[in-house]
Amino acid sequence: MKLPSFDELAQSAVVVGLPMRVRFRGITTREALLLRGPAGWGEFAPFPEYADDEAANWLAAGIEAAWMGPPAPLRDTVPINATVPAVDPSRVPEVLARFDGARTAKVKVAERGQSPDDDIARVAAVREVIPNVRVDANGGWSVDDAVRVLSALTSDGPLEYAEQPCATVDELVEVRRRLPHVRIAADESIRRAEDPMKVVRAGGADVAVVKVAPLGGMRALLALSEELSEHGVPVVVSSALDTAVGISAGLAAAAALPDLEFACGLGTGGLFVEDVAEGRVFQDGGFVVSAAEPDESRLDELTVSVDRANWWFERMRRCHELLEAGSSSLFV
Repeated sequence: MKLPSFDELAQSAVVVGLPMRVRFRGITTREALLLRGPAGWGEFAPFPEYADDEAANWLAAGIEAAWMGPPAPLRDTVPINATVPAVDPSRVPEVLARFDGARTAKVKVAERGQSPDDDIARVAAVREVIPNVRVDANGGWSVDDAVRVLSALTSDGPLEYAEQPCATVDELVEVRRRLPHVRIAADESIRRAEDPMKVVRAGGADVAVVKVAPLGGMRALLALSEELSEHGVPVVVSSALDTAVGISAGLAAAAALPDLEFACGLGTGGLFVEDVAEGRVFQDGGFVVSAAEPDESRLDELTVSVDRANWWFERMRRCHELLEAGSSSLFV
């Protein structure tokens, strides 16, 4: 498709700040720039620490959603996992109550300032409600720490998988070698890598966690998933702490996958006090695939300050220049 001009993008764009119920990835407000195009809505919301070359992929994904729309679906519902932040075990029932019917829970571990005992207690509290558990360390452990804590976490029951226990590919390979009974999933080693297949070729992943925005769009995710399947590595479509608009793109990508073995991590809308559209309702442990239509009154209420909006528009301008220079294969 032809890349829309910056002025076309900016014309109907709005920047919002979504208050969060709990701290997640170190933030309590999630900011996002929403785009409105001929095919619907798209989202541009790279985390602040992402450099422009990475952030440009997020802009490509937002443009794809708003100007091209989703790929053809193969299913109309997608199974969703519950997401449990690094909360005190006493808050676990409160968090899980927002995921009625979920059969899988993803639990954040290796949070800065917390101990392995905190992780073990949190996972135990989750298992009392949802036995099928996966954990996500966001690369926060050393190899020895990963082996020690994952051994403890699997002493009284299996984990579906451990997501990004360590930061580097070599570390993931070593953890996988030392813990053959624990499946290892790669996230950052795929979405933040120049070569997303490197971790798979090195033998560091049993599962790949893939996200629409960091990969540059729904169609880019499907292409990578096809390549991963050739290596016997299934995918889990997950959220990058997306608004309802970004979740729609994730659901559309998951709906278009030929195979969907695992529940998807697209239930993070429950982490927001307020979202740009009405929250999705769990139906038999999943979501119906549909586009989100932001509510104008919600957009008005959630609009950020002029300074923050200007910061996002300037960031979009820089990323648009990179797309103009040919940093995405989506645009010709």
